[in-house]
This record gives sequence, C-alpha cells and structure tokens, in this order.
Amino acid sequence: MARKKIENLSFEESIVELETIVQNLEQGDLDLEDSMALFERGLHLSKHNQEKLKGAEQQINILLEKNGQARLEKFTTEETSISD
Repeated sequence: MARKKIENLSFEESIVELETIVQNLEQGDLDLEDSMALFERGLHLSKHNQEKLKGAEQQINILLEKNGQARLEKFTTEETSISD
C-alpha cells in the first residue's frame, strides 16, 4: 500500500504513522538503508505535526483576541514548576 504524502495527512494520521515508525526503528530488524528512510520520514512527520500544532495555537490566539481575551497564560504543571 502506498503511503500518503505527508502534507495530505491529518494530525492524527501523522501521529499514528510516527508511532509505527518509532516501533519499527526500536525493533532493530531493518537494514541501514530502510532505517535511514524511516528516520527521514519520521523527521518530516514530526515537522508536519509541529506546523499543525503551531497553526492551531495561532487560531486559538485569534479566537481569544476576537472574544476580548487578553492572551493565553503560560501553562505549568508540577513537572515544569519543579524544573524552573
């Protein structure tokens, strides 16, 4: 089955494929060329996901501004509070 072009994948499809790539690479059963090809696709998928998330964040900021909200507050968890 042919893989979709990365730019045509939804965020969720991209995450599933990225998880599959990681599992395949962790098994260590692939030859070097196949491993490198998967690693490269994984990098492109990761970049695609980052761009999708950045776009979603921008949309949220626009919606908040339109509704009179000042801006997003920094989200902190126990984990990030401890490391600060």
